[in-house]
Amino acid sequence: MIVSASRRTDIPTFYSEWFYNRIKEGFLYVRNPMNAHQISRIDLSPDVVDCIVFWTKNPIPMLPRLDELAAYKYYFQFTLTGYGRDMEANLPDKKEKLIPAFKQLAEKIGKKRIIWRYDPIVFTKKYSPEYHIKAFTQIAEALDGCTEKCVISFVDIYAKNKKNMEAVDRYEMSHGELETFAKTIADIARSHGMVVATCAEIIDLEKCGIEHNCCIDKKLIEEIIGCDIKVSNDKVQRPECGCMESVEIGSYNTCLNGCRYCYANYSEAAVKANCACYDPKSPLLCGTVGELDKITERKVKSLKETQMSLRFDDVD
Repeated sequence: MIVSASRRTDIPTFYSEWFYNRIKEGFLYVRNPMNAHQISRIDLSPDVVDCIVFWTKNPIPMLPRLDELAAYKYYFQFTLTGYGRDMEANLPDKKEKLIPAFKQLAEKIGKKRIIWRYDPIVFTKKYSPEYHIKAFTQIAEALDGCTEKCVISFVDIYAKNKKNMEAVDRYEMSHGELETFAKTIADIARSHGMVVATCAEIIDLEKCGIEHNCCIDKKLIEEIIGCDIKVSNDKVQRPECGCMESVEIGSYNTCLNGCRYCYANYSEAAVKANCACYDPKSPLLCGTVGELDKITERKVKSLKETQMSLRFDDVD
């Protein structure tokens, strides 16, 4: 299986100790967000985990213990934007902390296994296209040689972030303006050895040099693990999402980054309450198993194609 860690929260930043404990124990619990009393037990043995995909804005807490993942294959999606604390309230200083952390991670695991995410892109009076281009240029220059891909997206409005986006006077650009902006971004990235791809976007920017992206990327995973995998597209995600199926191990309303555009938190009170329940020794992230909860073993297996296949182009 492929493990997503996580679209719902920032496990490397806030829950790395819990994650390392779960790796050591060989399993974890995940509560169903649609059915609070339904809990899945997930086997984390290297025999069934083909790849782990980490999503984070700050991997620093994980870095000293990466050796504990020696039995696993993994890669990082590292979000690094030009926003200030008015948009991303609780992140460390980017120039002093996060860019050096990106470089350190690239040195440890290689540039192929770390994806730079400059997303979501929000256009406001303060965060204008010109602002984003300047910020993107500065970060791209700093990350030159540290990654091969940058993923962008334009903010989507959900019930969970609509109020915050209205408060910052977000506006939308025309299709033509977006294409001009996107081409500039792609050109900047290319000059620093990176390709740009979009995440779950309907808009086609191929003529700008930008392709649709798969964050849970079959091709990349096969390159990392050195083996073909048999996996289907993730039907749980939006139609525009090209990701492969994965097992999500995070929980909503548990991220303390405080990003105003976030869709994974809907209540500051819920975040505080959930985080107060965090126990790094618990199989369950930010919670405990109650009397009414039902634990079910989730059937998981390796996706690796172990049978050799003969290709026609191999035949004389």
